[in-house]
Amino acid sequence: MERLEYPIRVAICGMGNRGKDTYAPISESIPEQMQIVAIAEPDEGKRAYCRERYRIPEEMCFETGEEMFAREKLADVAFICTQDQQHVVHAVAALRQGYHLLLEKPIATRIEDVQLIERTAKEMNRRVVVCHVLRYAPFFETIRAAIERGDVGDVVCIQTLENVGYWHQAHSFVRGNWRNEAESTFMLLAKCCHDIDYLVWLCGGQACKRVSSFGSLRHFRKECAPEGAAPRCTAGCKAKENCPYDAEKIYLTSEQTGVLHGHTGWPCEVLALEPTEQSIREAIEHGPYGRCVYACDNDVVDNQIVNMEMEDGTHCQLMMTAFTAHGGRTIRVLGTHGAIEGDMDANTLSIQPFGKPRVEIDVSKIGVDLAGHGGGDARMVAEYLRLLHEGAEPGGRMSTLAASAESHYIAFAAERSRRNGGMAVEVESVRAQRQG
Repeated sequence: MERLEYPIRVAICGMGNRGKDTYAPISESIPEQMQIVAIAEPDEGKRAYCRERYRIPEEMCFETGEEMFAREKLADVAFICTQDQQHVVHAVAALRQGYHLLLEKPIATRIEDVQLIERTAKEMNRRVVVCHVLRYAPFFETIRAAIERGDVGDVVCIQTLENVGYWHQAHSFVRGNWRNEAESTFMLLAKCCHDIDYLVWLCGGQACKRVSSFGSLRHFRKECAPEGAAPRCTAGCKAKENCPYDAEKIYLTSEQTGVLHGHTGWPCEVLALEPTEQSIREAIEHGPYGRCVYACDNDVVDNQIVNMEMEDGTHCQLMMTAFTAHGGRTIRVLGTHGAIEGDMDANTLSIQPFGKPRVEIDVSKIGVDLAGHGGGDARMVAEYLRLLHEGAEPGGRMSTLAASAESHYIAFAAERSRRNGGMAVEVESVRAQRQG
């Protein structure tokens, strides 16, 4: 495989929250490794902002990914950060032009499109790494290392909870881009293929045999609207005082997320290029993020549980719920000789070997910047660039495209189970599926 010289030239397709606010700024911290040379973004304001900030020639700034990838190869690597259903079109076009790919999850929203990207990458001999960034977070690396050392013996079962958080669910999955399956994809694939991937990784990368799942859209429905609710939070809503999902609370006054408390990053940066009280008020008065959560066109679930049986008999359970005060993930790894418990939001881990003293670990003291998925975002990008520079193949925590696809097949199987009353589904039936 070819080796690429530093700085590696990057074209970013999609300058939204992941492209503009997560990956592009990393180039400023490692300019000797990464240079942004081209972008594609339909929003003129975002395109102009990125062109100026990263000093990109105007002729290298495109309105769409289709336009950018119709040109001869402009960079070494393409970061695909567009909306979920656009991934397959942009990924295949970029691969056929000879780009290596850093591909945002999910790989694609249909089984046959996941397989198409796999085939195209193999045909073009290109390296594709999927942004399953939690593999690179010190929190999960520490758990993986403890399992590999045998600290808890053989793993019997793993239980993990994805705390979406009430305001995150309202922002992304009720009012936002991932609210509607027809426009995006089902919740488990959009949000939790991260979690399924690290569960497979913690189990040593073995295949999953079968899954079952239950889930529903329990709360964010018109039938659950409180008395006096209005179609918009700023349009005379009589229920807003006691409504935690009120847009003014989330984006303006919340100490956790509100712009009036200095929070100009995510989620406020999604509403306005330059979040201020005025720009955020205008956004919630006129845009989608000011709609009542009980009057949106959302249809994805707000709670789900997935049970997985791995090849060696290990059992994993993932619970996803909107109804938590904070985000983050908690996990319990239960083995024949001990247990691991962790809280990613608190950055704490506890390893309890049976009959021996408990070991407490403060992940925040490991000495790594934990911003962005527990430090995973920046570490993933830097490691991928190093892999390209050295001409190495993905391995270990930097998984191959095929390994990342496993989480998608499990998600598709789990969704099939959920829609069929929780029946057990053999994952192999999904891997082997070819939809017309």
